[in-house]
Amino acid sequence: MEVSIYLITGLGLFFYGINIMGDGLQKIAGEELKFVIEKLSSNKFIGVLIGAIITTITQSSAATNIMTVGFVNTAIINLQQAVGIMLGTNIGTTVTAQLISFNIETIAPAIIGISMLVWIFTKKIKIKNMCEIFIGVGILFIGMYFMKSAALPISKSDTAKYLVSYLINYPVLGIIIGFILTSIFKSSTATLAILIAFASQNILPVYAALPIMYGDNIGGCVAPLMSTIGATKNAKRASIINLIFSIMGTVLFILVLHSPIVYISEKLNPGNLSRQIANIHTIFNLINIIILIPLSAYFIKLSTKIVPITDDEQSQQKIYMTKFLDERLLETPSIALSNVENEVIRMASRASRALNASYESIKSDSDENINSAFKYYSIISILEIDIINFLLALRKKKLSEQETLKLDVLFHIVTNIKRVGKNANDIAQRSMQIKKEKIDLSEEAKSELDEIFRFASKNFYDSITAIKTSDYELADIVIEREKQIDILEKKYKKLHLSRLYEGNCSVEKGIYFLDIVNSIKSVSDNAKSIAQELNRM
Repeated sequence: MEVSIYLITGLGLFFYGINIMGDGLQKIAGEELKFVIEKLSSNKFIGVLIGAIITTITQSSAATNIMTVGFVNTAIINLQQAVGIMLGTNIGTTVTAQLISFNIETIAPAIIGISMLVWIFTKKIKIKNMCEIFIGVGILFIGMYFMKSAALPISKSDTAKYLVSYLINYPVLGIIIGFILTSIFKSSTATLAILIAFASQNILPVYAALPIMYGDNIGGCVAPLMSTIGATKNAKRASIINLIFSIMGTVLFILVLHSPIVYISEKLNPGNLSRQIANIHTIFNLINIIILIPLSAYFIKLSTKIVPITDDEQSQQKIYMTKFLDERLLETPSIALSNVENEVIRMASRASRALNASYESIKSDSDENINSAFKYYSIISILEIDIINFLLALRKKKLSEQETLKLDVLFHIVTNIKRVGKNANDIAQRSMQIKKEKIDLSEEAKSELDEIFRFASKNFYDSITAIKTSDYELADIVIEREKQIDILEKKYKKLHLSRLYEGNCSVEKGIYFLDIVNSIKSVSDNAKSIAQELNRM
């Protein structure tokens, strides 16, 4: 009973420490993580490096793989890029395995205590985030201490010795155990932690631990594979390739490299089973990549055989209104937030198309522009709901203060873009009524509308450009230009009244003219609000 309590407590603390450490790393590396993804190359070797970096930061190969599936699902990256990243996640897990193989549990309380004191008394966000990393490391090692304590009584058990000998003689059983444990924990690192804890008490010799480690690698593919339910075919292929790599690596080491890798690890750290397992894990993943990555093109072809390409594949797949949003990305908030920004820019482009189409409809006899404006407005309405729902889900994640502020800013920008879409829809409605009632606006009125529309549409375009490029000077120009549009609005309304009083304009024409002016002016008001939101960040 005591052994079970110690083991469960140790695992709980280990998971908690990993989460805190990962959260701290993500907060510090948030912008850099976004930069790494944005600079992603089609070079698969760079993809390996990126996968290793992201997994080191997130402290979860499963989260990185699921995120990668999300990228493939949203067509941000292709299969070749995904292969590199998924292979790189295995390198990322070796960092944590190496860390926990060192015996520094005795100083873990000091690490937590000092980090907590600094966290309490400092006001600098970056230092607080750094303290969270060290607090997570300290808790992680306390969890390791409890697991090692649980393993100590087991080491004296005859039953344990019998099971170990059985594992040595039947490595397939070890693979199954590793697979099951990782599938349950959804963490290959947790399984490795148990192996290292048991090895530290001389329960598991290397020959017994290795098959479990191989099964651990395969088990890490389960969560990404399950996450592809309902995803695109390419996303399914990415997860299948990840599984194929793990299985091929396991077969290669079991049949060919099992003894050589044990020999090397024993030479590197004689008598230290914990370090031997960590080193084998590192060597296993490095050799896997070196041998298998040149064959990645063949694995991609194999994945298309398993999930076949059909002539009408694109039409059979679900067409998502949003391009950059995928719930799999929520596990890495900094990247998810960057994707929301891309989706907001995409939504703004639809609003701009709706605006131009609606205004062109006033100047042309065709109904095509009116229908285009209505179509784009319906798309904008759907995008607004999807983006806001994604932002609300992201808001529940652990975000830094800067990320929280950016999320709130994007929320308000989405609302303003939707209003521009509504302005475009209103202009299209007025255009439809003008055509229906066969009303012809005067050349003077059309010229005035042209000028104010040119300023307002320019303001909206520049406000979105400012958001896209983080151009604060351009945002200030948008805010300043709004004053000119205010002057134009008052000027043209005054001229309109003069025409009305002089009998040069009918009441019906005047109502439509004022409605259109108000809608155009509202576009500029929303552009100004968007620019002001950028200045909040």
